[in-house]
Amino acid sequence: MAESLPEHERILQEIESTETACVGPTLRSVYDDQPNAHQRFMEKLDACIRNHDREIEKMCNFHHQGFVDAITELLKVRADAEKLKVQVTDTNRRLQDAGKEVIAETEEIIQCRLQQRNITTVVEKLQLCLPVLEMYSKLKEQMNVKRYYSALKTMEQLENIYFPRVSQYRFCQIMIENLPKLREEIKEISMSDLKDFLESIRKHSDKIGETAMKQAQQQKTFNTGLQKQNNLHYRKNVYINNDVIPEPRNEIVSKQNFEEEEEHEDEVLTAHDLVDFSPVYRCLHIYSVLGDAETFENYYRKQRRKQARLVLQPQSNMHETVEGYRRYFSQIVGFFVVEDHILHVTQGLITRAYTDELWNMALSKIIAVLRTHSSYCTDPDLVLELKNLIVVFADTLQGYGFPVNRLFDLLFEIRDQYNETLLKKWAVVFRDILEADNCSPIPISNEEEYKIVISKFPFQDPELDKQCFPKKLPMSQSVPQIYIQVKEFIYASLKFSESLHRSSTEIDDMLRKSTNLLLTRTLSSCLQNLIKKPHIGLTELVQIIINTTHLEQACKYLEDFITNITNISQETLHTARLYGLSTFKDARHAAEGEIYTKLNQKIDEFIQLADYDWTMVEPDGRASGYLMDLINFLRSTFQVFTHLPGKVAQTACMSACQHLSTSLMQMLLDNDLKQISMGAIQQFNLDVIQCELFASSEPVPGFHGETLQLAFIDLRQLLDLFMVWDWSTYLADYGQPGSKYLRVSPTTALALLEKVHRGYVYLCLFLSRFLLV
Repeated sequence: MAESLPEHERILQEIESTETACVGPTLRSVYDDQPNAHQRFMEKLDACIRNHDREIEKMCNFHHQGFVDAITELLKVRADAEKLKVQVTDTNRRLQDAGKEVIAETEEIIQCRLQQRNITTVVEKLQLCLPVLEMYSKLKEQMNVKRYYSALKTMEQLENIYFPRVSQYRFCQIMIENLPKLREEIKEISMSDLKDFLESIRKHSDKIGETAMKQAQQQKTFNTGLQKQNNLHYRKNVYINNDVIPEPRNEIVSKQNFEEEEEHEDEVLTAHDLVDFSPVYRCLHIYSVLGDAETFENYYRKQRRKQARLVLQPQSNMHETVEGYRRYFSQIVGFFVVEDHILHVTQGLITRAYTDELWNMALSKIIAVLRTHSSYCTDPDLVLELKNLIVVFADTLQGYGFPVNRLFDLLFEIRDQYNETLLKKWAVVFRDILEADNCSPIPISNEEEYKIVISKFPFQDPELDKQCFPKKLPMSQSVPQIYIQVKEFIYASLKFSESLHRSSTEIDDMLRKSTNLLLTRTLSSCLQNLIKKPHIGLTELVQIIINTTHLEQACKYLEDFITNITNISQETLHTARLYGLSTFKDARHAAEGEIYTKLNQKIDEFIQLADYDWTMVEPDGRASGYLMDLINFLRSTFQVFTHLPGKVAQTACMSACQHLSTSLMQMLLDNDLKQISMGAIQQFNLDVIQCELFASSEPVPGFHGETLQLAFIDLRQLLDLFMVWDWSTYLADYGQPGSKYLRVSPTTALALLEKVHRGYVYLCLFLSRFLLV
């Protein structure tokens, strides 16, 4: 019991000191305690309440007098409060009346302040929007003046910096929606500018290429002049016999020209000055900014490939003039100059692999076109101009880093064609010279004329030099002219070899081969054709043989001429030789054969004039007129042969005598001739005697003994047999090596015997039986 009382006091203290919401747990502890704890707690609570009531009562009693005094004072103040209320009400009324104007003014001030605040807000917002509007206005201005790359940059600034500040405004949304349209418009405009640029360079590529080729040519001239100047400077320091070698006049002129070219070099526009590449840069930058650079690159390469195919397509009549080739080359050079510039000033638009592929494709097409069109060229000057253009073309593109070895290989093919055109041209030249030649020795009336001829042709004859003027050179006018033209041909052939980057040995070999073709094909063919012409007589043929002899001797001088040009000694291994020896030897053989043929033809013409009376009883006592004319012709002809080599004249003379003997024999044994009298045999014998006298007179020197008379031995033995009528001897000695009529065959004797006398039947029968045995 004693223990529970302090616990109840503690609970009461907690109830008094704890907030009402927390009383529950405290009260619960009362019920959780010992039995009858509730009752005891209630008792203790009642006791506590009574204590507090007593304390309250004491407190009230202590303060009651003060409360009564306060009420008394309040009652006194009540009357004053009523007065005060009336005064306050009156004051309030009067203040309300007086404040109406203040309130109105205040409301106006409030409204002004509100407006001022709104204005301030608008200004702030406008200041925020103005940069956006200014940038958009700037964008429109850039679009108007076609500064599209700057416009794209402005768009980026608007999107990244300015639009986020004013994105809540409607006008900003309109601007944002308009930007993609502007970008597409820029793409279309820049692409249109690019198309205009591509069309422009396609039209002006020939001018670009022409300028680039001219530059390359000037650079080559500059380097050549510099090299000459260095060589000249070296020669100035060389002394011979303590004297300085003077500077040649042509070197001075060359040096002046070189300096003038150097002064005016800066005045020449470069190829890049002729082209405005800004559309390409602009379009590339625009597409790069728009993130579509690959599309632009593909489009540019595709269009340039198409243009390359158009540029490489030649005109059908390009081969007719050099201007056609020049324009063709200029367009190609202009195309690749532009591509090279694009390659070096842009990053990634085109690559070296792309340009190499494009060049290889173009080079194959160029070679095919040149190979086709050059085959139509028949003018060597045009072929030479084409070669020079190819060299300049190759040098120009080589300067831009493109490989051109295949072009120089093509030049070797064109060189063969050039030589062919030269050969055709010189065939006409040789033909004109030979047709205009009078085929007579060159008359020389004085020393000046002799020096002129000697300066043109290397002729040396000590015996002729001893003779007094006037005199004649053995060759005709065609010889020095042909010699000069051969040298001109060598010069013309050399022109093609220049600038081909070949060694002196190769140039020497080319010159000798082309000269050999000129001699063995062209000149040989012209000589052969001349020899076979019907109007060429024996005198002309003799002169042709003499001419070919002198031309053959001049071949060594032509070799020296080539050696002086190329500085390649003839003793150098693998150096070709001129084939003039065989060429002119063949021409001489042809002329000699033609001499033999024409002599025989002339003899046949005289034989056809023969008019024998085969039934005459007695001969005329003199040789036939036709035969005497023939012998006189042969005698005068063989006098012309004195300038020929001995064997040629002897062979011609022997051939003529043999042909004359054969013709006379055929005349005597002609099947159409049925009967011959002995008088006719005697007349025929007189003619043969004249032939033998002619042969024995040695019309051509050099025959030994009776060699020439042997041409008539068959005819002589046959006629002696019939003149003497020595048939017994013929029959007895037939077949013996020492027979008097060894060269008379029984068949020939029988054929003539049948014609001489039909009455000698028994002799014919006997001879026939003899032949059978």
